[in-house]
Parts: sequence; structure tokens; C-alpha cells
Amino acid sequence: MASNPASTGLFINGQRETGQDVRVGNVTAALAVANIVKTSLGPVGLDKMLVDDIGDVLITNDGATILKSLEVEHPAARVLVDLANLQDQEVGDGTTSVVIIASELLRRGNDLVKNGIHPTTIISGYRTALKAAVSYIKKEMVVNVSTLGDDHLINAAKTSMSSKIIGKESDFFSKLAVDAVKSVKMNATAADVAGYDAMGSSRSPEAAVVVPSGKQRYKYPLSAIHILKAHGKSSMDSHLIGGGFAINAMRAAQGMPTFVESSEGNSVKIAMLDMNLQRHRMGMGVQVIVKDPAEIERIKKREMDITRERIRKIIDAGARVVLTTKGVDDLCMKYFVEAGIICARRCNREDLKRLAKATGGRVVTTMADMEGNETFDPDCLGGCDSVREVRIGDGEMLYVYGCKGHGASTIVLRGANEYMLDEMDRALHDSLCVVKRMLESNTLVPGGGAAEAALSVYLDDYANTIESREQMVIQEYADALLVIPKTLAVNAAKDASELVAKLRSIHAKGQHSEDEVDAALKFMGLNLIDGTIRDNLVAGVVEPAISKIKSLRFATEAAITILRIDDRITLNDSKGLA
Repeated sequence: MASNPASTGLFINGQRETGQDVRVGNVTAALAVANIVKTSLGPVGLDKMLVDDIGDVLITNDGATILKSLEVEHPAARVLVDLANLQDQEVGDGTTSVVIIASELLRRGNDLVKNGIHPTTIISGYRTALKAAVSYIKKEMVVNVSTLGDDHLINAAKTSMSSKIIGKESDFFSKLAVDAVKSVKMNATAADVAGYDAMGSSRSPEAAVVVPSGKQRYKYPLSAIHILKAHGKSSMDSHLIGGGFAINAMRAAQGMPTFVESSEGNSVKIAMLDMNLQRHRMGMGVQVIVKDPAEIERIKKREMDITRERIRKIIDAGARVVLTTKGVDDLCMKYFVEAGIICARRCNREDLKRLAKATGGRVVTTMADMEGNETFDPDCLGGCDSVREVRIGDGEMLYVYGCKGHGASTIVLRGANEYMLDEMDRALHDSLCVVKRMLESNTLVPGGGAAEAALSVYLDDYANTIESREQMVIQEYADALLVIPKTLAVNAAKDASELVAKLRSIHAKGQHSEDEVDAALKFMGLNLIDGTIRDNLVAGVVEPAISKIKSLRFATEAAITILRIDDRITLNDSKGLA
């Protein structure tokens, strides 16, 4: 209930709400946020159009992007927005489902409070249910794939992009995503291996990933995959430059060569600069008093000589391609054209940093050394097999082939317009994250509501073994998980009640039967195209185990955080007060 400051004994400049009013308000706000993204879940989910205050349009069905674009003011609803962003950072996929599960847990928790169950009991019950659910997933649902074949990776990528704009071309794009992630394979450091082990430390012995002692582990840094968007052609004309890099820049002058390649085993050297290549000018505030007019010509000549010496040092270091984030004037361009060097100006700084990592070079910000002289260190140059200017759409791009540094790849996306390209980029990012998680953790679980239905049946049985009032809470937790298969069925225009009842019946038979044939029923999930139940592991509807586990953990923690609140004090604006 809301109260004025004087009646509470707290003479605060604001409003105070306590008890059930706060909880109802928080749950209502969280449900409102979840309802926005609910219809975008699943392979037949719908898109949202978001228009900002200046009329820019965003069309997407990515949960994290939708919620990030909303200006949510309610503090409890903001928790769900942060939750979606956290899932996006940690896993990359499952952002919509994590928000839906959290809101359902909140709704059921609030109903339990209304029925006289104390919030502390609900929080304790949710934590018990979460622990039992994660344990069951790791023991029963996780499928180990010690040497992941491309089929499993492609299936996981297809599952991730099935609800996105590129879902119809998932065969093409899933292969593209798998090839891109595999192309940036690197040896994992001891810290990376410790991180993987920490992610799987709570696995039961039956579900442990078998890694032979001394076997090299690998990591797949997604930052090494550069996604470039170019208007024109169809999405099927998108392509991967394996071991190469594309940068959105063109030659600074027409006289420069369009193609440079290695000769006699020497790689093409690339200089990456973060400084101006322009005629040397006197610093601000410097005055030169000249008595002889001939001196002026000598000053101009010296300025040109300083520029020529600077360019000569870069060329003498062996550079055959020069890329800079700043400008290049006509004088410098003349020297580069004479030397037969490709030069590009106004390059994106982030792109250059990524290219430096890919080619084994460094971005140079100044040529000054410790003695105050100007030198150019050849070690700063990156190496590659060839550089070519290629016409893409309306403009030109520089393609760098055969990078000599750490693994790097570029995906060039083609599409009709900006909205389509942005949505393709988001969909591909989710798929790349899923493939990376699959390769690093070596585990998968069936999708299509199979894991949630199995957990619901298991937790229902588990609740009957609890003798305290937490039994009711765990049963509600079990029912809350069914919101995922229900929402999937509703979005596919199927009879949700009948499909979910069949699914629960099949999972109950599989869990209660001692027949080995029935044990495989735990992988049964929804077929949303035909409105039937099928084995989703065989059908290839799979996702990384870590995605499912983290979804449950994050959703439960978010629900607990909001249910724990029973008091809200909103302070008034203090402006104008003495």
C-alpha cells in the first residue's frame, strides 16, 4: 500500500509502497515486458517493428535487441531487460526464452504469496528446484559429443537461426557460420581451459566430458570474425573469406594498383597507421620571421622533404599496402603512386585493430622514437599473401587474403536493404555464439521444448519426495517450465493444451518405465510444422547444454531478486529544496 511520509514515521521527501502492492506492481511490469517478446519465440515467431523518436525503424525478433531498444522505466521490468542482455553476452542465444521463464516464475510466485506462502519459502523452493533441474539436465539430458562432427554443429546453428529472417536459407547460413568459427581456431591457454572446466565442474560423473590427458584444447574467439554488410544482390550471395579479411575502404587514387601479391616467397607487408599522412605544417602559435623571400621557398621545400622522408621510411620498411584512419593529401599520394603502393584513407579504427591482429602487425600511432627521431619499425608491419580491390555493390572494398597472424575470417553479407542486413547480422551472431559454445563445451541437449517437458515431469515427481511446504513451490516451478512448449505451440497456431499434454505423457512414460527403448523418449519434443511429437535429437533440433543451464539459472535468480522486494521508496526530485 502507498503511504505518505508522515504516517510512516519516516520524514522522507518521497512516496513509500509496501507489502503486496509492491509485489503485484513488480510482477505486472515484468509480465508486460515478457508479453512483448512472447510472440517472437520459436521457428514461426513473429517480428517486431520498433520506431524511435526520430523515425528510425528497427525490425527484429531477437529478444535482447527488442528489450534493449525499449526505454523501460519500471525498476523491476529493467531487471528483465538486464537479464536478456546477460544471456546475450554469456551464451548469445536463448534471450527470449529466459525472459519468458523468469516472468512465469514471477507470476506463479506471486500467486503463492497470495495463497499464504511466505516469500522466503518460495525463494528457498525455487533454489531447490533449480538445483534438482540442473542436476537432471547434466545427468540425463546432456549428450556428449567428444569429437563434434559438422552435422551436430550445423544442426545447432540451424536451430538457432530457425526463428530468424535467414531461417529459410538455414542450410546455407549454418554451413557459413560453422566454417567461420572453425577458421578462427586457436590453442587455448591454461586460463581458458580452467574456464571450460569451471563451466562443467558441477557435472555428474556420468555426464563428464572425456578429455584425454595432455590433449590440446582450443578456443574460438568470435572477435576475430569480422562481419561486413554490403547492399545489393540476394542473401544467398553472402560469402566467407576464410583466413582473410575484408575492409570497407578503397584506393585513395586511381593511379594505384588494384592488386598486390607476394613474390618469391615474400609476403605482402601492410602498414596500419592511426595518424595523418599530410604535408608537414608548423605547429600552432609558431612564428617564423623571414627577411629573404628565397627563404620561404626553402621552408616549403623542407616541409615537402619532411613528408617525403616520412613516406620513404614506411616504404623502406617493406610496406606495399598502407592503411590509415586519418587523411592522406595529394603530395603523399603522389609518392605512393610512384612506388606502386595501395593506400587507403579514413579506415575504421576498430577494423584496423582487428586486421592488425589477423596479420600479426600493430597499429602505429606515431613514428617518433625515444630519441626524438622519426623511424618506422618493420616489426609493426602485418603480412598476407595478397591484397585486392573488389567491387561490392555500389562501392569498392579491399580484400586481404592469406593473413599471417592469428586466425581471422570475414563474412560479407549481401541483402536488399539496411533492415534486412542488420537482422541477418544479429541472426548470424547468435548462430556463431551457439557454434562456439558447442565446440568449446562438447555437449548438447535436444530443443523444441524437450528439455522443459522432461524437467517438468521430473520435478513433479521430485516434489512428492519433499515433506515441507516447499513441495508446492517446486510443483509450481515444474509447471512454470511448460510455458516454453506452450508458447512455441501457440505461436505455431497449434493446439497448445493437447500438444503439451501429449508431450508430458510421453516423458512420464519414459521416466517411469524401466524398458531401455522407452529411455530414449526423454529426447521427444515438438514438431511445430506438422503439430506432432518427434525425437528432436534425431531430427537435429539441438542446442548447447550450457545455453539451457544458464537460461534456467539466470531466470530463477532474476525471479528471486524481484520476489525478494517488499518495499519501494520513490524519492521526489530534490531540485529547488533548501
